[in-house]
Amino acid sequence: MGSPVGRHGDKEMTGAKEGAVQRLVTPGEAIGASSGARAGTGTLKQGDNIISTKLGYAKENNGVLFVEPIYSAYLPRSGDLVVGVIESVRNNLWFAEVNGPFNGLLPMSLAPWKVEFGAAREHMDIGDVMLARVQEVDEAHNIVLTMKGVGLRKLKEGSVLELPVNLIKTIRENNEEILNILKEISDCRIIVGDNGRIWVDGDPANITTVRDGIDLIKSMGHESNVLSSIQNYANERRNN
Repeated sequence: MGSPVGRHGDKEMTGAKEGAVQRLVTPGEAIGASSGARAGTGTLKQGDNIISTKLGYAKENNGVLFVEPIYSAYLPRSGDLVVGVIESVRNNLWFAEVNGPFNGLLPMSLAPWKVEFGAAREHMDIGDVMLARVQEVDEAHNIVLTMKGVGLRKLKEGSVLELPVNLIKTIRENNEEILNILKEISDCRIIVGDNGRIWVDGDPANITTVRDGIDLIKSMGHESNVLSSIQNYANERRNN
């Protein structure tokens, strides 16, 4: 059995060797010639150059120059899987902090239980952790959540780890190979939220194994050899 939930804090540029340190660029910096290349995400064309509009790592893929930001804020979209923390409770709804620009609203009609008006706290209270999906984001930027769906629930055990949103895709690449490695060496249940939170449930020592792996991804997530580094990390764990 786990312990109560706790909270803890692409291709290389053409011609670059695998594992090489990528070029860190700042807004306004020229990252390449505009002739023969297209400006991708985080860039724009200015005269003869393609200019970075973000702080991040310059990359190229199929003739497109783009900048992968060091940090990206979570922008909720309908269907996203999120790990939220209850911040406030009303008679008929919960407010959850979802690592986004606004709190998510969970009305009792979209909760997994039959909730009587005024009895919301009996099911989830401030500080409780939930696994939910974004039902919709309306024109007023209200984030409506739902817990009606397979696997959506209150998370009573385990730990919540944090990973920058822009690195979530890193552990989902190659059929979630990195995620599968972390599950195999830790024997933990792991659920990755789109909002930069990862729920891990298992023995404390095994949760630490996952946490160390996540920290490794944080430290080198912009590099091309993250997978090989995680494989080396896993081999070290197996041999200990």
